[in-house]
Amino acid sequence: MSIPDFNLLVTLDVLLAEGSVARAAQRLRLSPSAMSRALARLRETTGDPLLVRAGRGLVPTPRALELRERVRQLVQDAEAVLRPIEKLDLKQLVRTFTLRTSDGFVENFAADLIARVGEQAPGVRLRFVPKPDKDSTPLRDGTVDLETGVVGKTASPELRTQALFRDRFIGVVRTGHPLSQGEITPARYAAGRHISVSRRGLDKGPIDDALKSLELAREIVTMVPGFSTALALARASDLIASVPQRHTANLRSAMHSFSLPLSVPTFTVAMLWHPRQDADLAHRWLRGCLRDVCAQPLLAENGLL
Repeated sequence: MSIPDFNLLVTLDVLLAEGSVARAAQRLRLSPSAMSRALARLRETTGDPLLVRAGRGLVPTPRALELRERVRQLVQDAEAVLRPIEKLDLKQLVRTFTLRTSDGFVENFAADLIARVGEQAPGVRLRFVPKPDKDSTPLRDGTVDLETGVVGKTASPELRTQALFRDRFIGVVRTGHPLSQGEITPARYAAGRHISVSRRGLDKGPIDDALKSLELAREIVTMVPGFSTALALARASDLIASVPQRHTANLRSAMHSFSLPLSVPTFTVAMLWHPRQDADLAHRWLRGCLRDVCAQPLLAENGLL
C-alpha cells in the first residue's frame, strides 16, 4: 500500500478556500501549471473532480464541500503539531514526571522541590522511584524523565548532565558520643565502630583508602544500603556513620556532625536526562526547579568547617 502525499492536504485546503487555481498558486507560491498538476493528482487520489468550471470560475462539488471543513481542521492540527511551543502555561500544565533518585536525595530535597512545583504548576505530580543501580536504560526508554546522582564511568555518553552541587563525606554520631567531644584525629576516628553504606554491600571505599594511606583501618560492624538507615543506627547506638554532608542535611538533626580528619575526595552530584527531553519546555522548567532547590545554601553546622 503506497503512502499518500500529505502535502496534497495543504493544496486541497487552499484550493477549496480560494476557489481558483490561479489564486491558490499565488498563495502557495507555485506556478499555475504546477497547481493544475496538483489538482489533477487530487482528483485522481479522491476519485472526484472537486472543482468544476461554472462560467469563468470554478465551483466545488458536493464531495469537495463535504471535505472542506475536515481538511481545514486536519491542516490546522498538523500545523499545531509542527509549530514550536512559544510559551509554557504552567497553571494549565497537567503532567506526571518520574524522577529516579537515592533515598537520601528524596529525604533531603524532595519536600522543597514538591512545594516549588506545586506553587508554580499545581497540575504537575512528581513520582520518585528508587535507584538500585546506574543503568541508563530507564532514561533511554522514557520510563524515567530525570535522574540524580554521581555520574559514573558506566553512564551512557548520549545522556545530558548538569552539576547540581558538590558534596563531601562527614562523620556523624549520636549526641553524647565520645567523638562529640575533643579533637578527632585519624587514629581516634579509625578506632571507633563503623557503619558502611553501600548498595552492593561493599565494606571498603574511599574512606578506607584514605585510612590505609595512613596505615590505619576501621572496624566495619554492619553494612546498610542507604544513608538514612546508617543515620538511624548511629542515632540509636555508638556506631559511627560517614555520610555525604549535603545529601543528609535534613536527617542529622540532634546529632553531632564532624569533618573527617582524612583527605577524602569531594564529588559532584548531577542531574541526568535523555537528549529527547532537551527542547521540551516542561522538562526544562522542571530541571530549573531542581537546580534552584539544590542551589540553596547549606546552613553552617557546629563541628564542620
